Amino acid sequence: MPFVRARDIDIAYEASGDPAHPAILLIMGLGMQLTAWPPELVEGLVEQGFYVVRFDNRDVGLSSKMTAAGHPNLLWNALKYKLGWTIQAPYTLADMADDALAVMNGLRLKQAHIVGASMGGMIAQTLAARHPQRVLSLVSIMSSSGRRSLPGPSAAAQRALFSRPARPHDIDSVTEHLVGVLRVIGSPAYPIPEGLLRERVRAAVARSNYPAGVLRQMTAVAAAGDRSAELATIGAPTLVIHGAADPLVPLACGVDTAHCIPGARLEVIEGMGHDLPPALIERLLALIATHAHGKMLGDSLPNLFEKQ
Repeated sequence: MPFVRARDIDIAYEASGDPAHPAILLIMGLGMQLTAWPPELVEGLVEQGFYVVRFDNRDVGLSSKMTAAGHPNLLWNALKYKLGWTIQAPYTLADMADDALAVMNGLRLKQAHIVGASMGGMIAQTLAARHPQRVLSLVSIMSSSGRRSLPGPSAAAQRALFSRPARPHDIDSVTEHLVGVLRVIGSPAYPIPEGLLRERVRAAVARSNYPAGVLRQMTAVAAAGDRSAELATIGAPTLVIHGAADPLVPLACGVDTAHCIPGARLEVIEGMGHDLPPALIERLLALIATHAHGKMLGDSLPNLFEKQ
């Protein structure tokens, strides 16, 4: 596994395709590793003529773990968030955006199309706002501006997010727990086949299982707060994709994100939750590739698809 050095930490990455082709940088969400990007999507983007780069955010996967930062008090931080108090985080979304930039620098990518999912969408937005000269286009998937007035997770999604496996150090128990979480937040109209979901989750747990990093990433998101003013400065062509059935980051968050970014296009997918299920990969691939190629105008959609 190759690494790049981002200041004092190592970021694990994988690159696919021809380095001479336009680059797409994929940024994954809370607690998720680079392997969470479906291989069919990565392969499809390569076939569409892109050099596709994925990486593990700090504190997950094979990238450096911020152990010296300790364990955040999640309940105390949740209370401070509700009261609008300042939250001290071990690191920020801006730091994580700088990690993404370090990956680009390490691969000598002057510019790239940036695609982020969930927390990765927030990191991608931050990168586009703070380093506009490096961003060719932006795709923000199932993400948010962090505006405090936006709705939060459903009760079921919140319970799933804060639940813990019965045996935290047993791979079977952790796998079972995560499969259950993903079922709660996943796409109701496009459920991932049970065998495939279990296989991918188990492989991810075997690669890395580091709950402390997830807590610190959650703290970084909470500490960022309302980023709507920063989103208003983004000049890159932007596509916002959001599922109408997302129980973790409700559709209103995607609508608001598109509203905040000047000229952003919003694509709502009915029946999609907070995941990237196989049944939607072809549609997502067409949307992302068409946007990156600069061929998506107005309310037009790729000819392969009709609006759902």
